[in-house]
Amino acid sequence: MSAKKWLFIVILLLFLLSAGFVVKRFIAFYHISYEENVRDDAFLYVPTGAGFAAVIDSLHANGWLMDEAAFLAASQKDDYKALQVYPGRYRIRKGMNNTNLLRMLKFGWQEPVKVVVAGAIRSNERLAKTLSRNVEPDSAALFRALSDDSLLQNFGYTPATVLGMIIPNTYEVYWNISAEELLQRLHKENVKFWNEKRTQQLQTIGLTRNEAVTLASIVNEETNKTDEMPRVAGVYMNRLAKDIALQADPTLKYAWNDFSIKRVLNKHKHIDSPYNTYKFPGLPPGPICIPSIAAIDAVLHYERHDYLYFCADAGFTGYHVFAKNLSQHNQNADKYRTALNRKKIY
Repeated sequence: MSAKKWLFIVILLLFLLSAGFVVKRFIAFYHISYEENVRDDAFLYVPTGAGFAAVIDSLHANGWLMDEAAFLAASQKDDYKALQVYPGRYRIRKGMNNTNLLRMLKFGWQEPVKVVVAGAIRSNERLAKTLSRNVEPDSAALFRALSDDSLLQNFGYTPATVLGMIIPNTYEVYWNISAEELLQRLHKENVKFWNEKRTQQLQTIGLTRNEAVTLASIVNEETNKTDEMPRVAGVYMNRLAKDIALQADPTLKYAWNDFSIKRVLNKHKHIDSPYNTYKFPGLPPGPICIPSIAAIDAVLHYERHDYLYFCADAGFTGYHVFAKNLSQHNQNADKYRTALNRKKIY
């Protein structure tokens, strides 16, 4: 065999070997970069301050990766060697490859969570627990923020009035939001809520924002009938105008920190608390709950009438009966007390 043929054979063999090596390298590259490697749809939570090792631990503990070695190999590529993992809540999807997973972590492409503020929230402690359900800060951190005078001062509130800053709504935020940032988000909604129209209406009825929300919180606790709220608000506005003590039973329940009280008795009326509207005239220092938007608007557009009293309907309809004088009110109250006694509610 001639030297040319030998040279050709050698070159061909070298080419085949190098081609095989390239193909092998390409297959390995494709495997670690683009083959499916996530087993199931899930949420990966990366706490604030956690590094890439914590991500690996979480992926391993939950068994979400088909090939952990491939994921580790992909993380060592030049693009990801100095990977800065952003804290957050990440949606990983079944069939996701390593490249997409690493890019998501590298650029912080997390999904928001929903924080729902609704229902009867009657204290800063309860508010902190409600807010903490779907975010990283725990209830203790959020309660500290809700008790921080200097922080709340930036928003124009105090620990006693901060419930009035919260507008019932569903808020989309990132899971790793800080306690302070969450309060900023809530305040932003508050600013949006108190638009020019509502602010002008405040001036019309002669109340400050805190006074209106505080009164709305009492109205909210007095009735869950939206159509009745303006009338109830009108009673309290009449009493404020005449400098008559509000004598609002929900404020006593708040003062006693016991909203399970079904029947307010004379013994409840002697508690020494600024929220005792039987003992102290005017509005209490702040809201006794986060009022509904309907209750706030009911105060802003309270019904003009001459009623000074109301009590629950003896028929237990959920509505109230209203009176213009004490004599009429006492008759209504006697009927309701009789109905309570009949049902053995003491």
